[in-house]
Amino acid sequence: MQIRFAVPADGDLIADHNAEMAYETEVRLLDNETGRNGVMSVLEDQEKGWYLVAESDGAMAGQCLITLEWSDWRNGHCWWIQSVYVVPEFRRAGVFSAMYAWISAEARCRPDVVGLRLYVEQDNLPARKAYRSLGMKKTPYVMYEEMFSENGEKAE
Repeated sequence: MQIRFAVPADGDLIADHNAEMAYETEVRLLDNETGRNGVMSVLEDQEKGWYLVAESDGAMAGQCLITLEWSDWRNGHCWWIQSVYVVPEFRRAGVFSAMYAWISAEARCRPDVVGLRLYVEQDNLPARKAYRSLGMKKTPYVMYEEMFSENGEKAE
């Protein structure tokens, strides 16, 4: 398993995987153009974050996005692990474990990184079990959001 930073040429496949993950975990259909533009925006501007991909024999086996959150309480960045997707034929083969080990090791080498975080859809029990097995702990926080449509109005 090779872990590497994604490059713009990976963008279409990452966007496709994001759409598959959204449907699989939330039965949510993503707008293809918006999804591709969102992925490319990250791949072209590392201040927004970066994607990592896991490859096995040259095939993309998994991916995730890392974004930053500044913690004023800890005076450092928390790396948010997002858009985790493992291609079905590679599941239960240690793909995410390898990615998480890489992320954790890299984060621990950086003095400005104070921790790792992720959120998971509450009914995604296999993912929750996987994250616990890696040593992550459920937090006491509940997430709230208000999302906007393209015209700035409240989205459904």
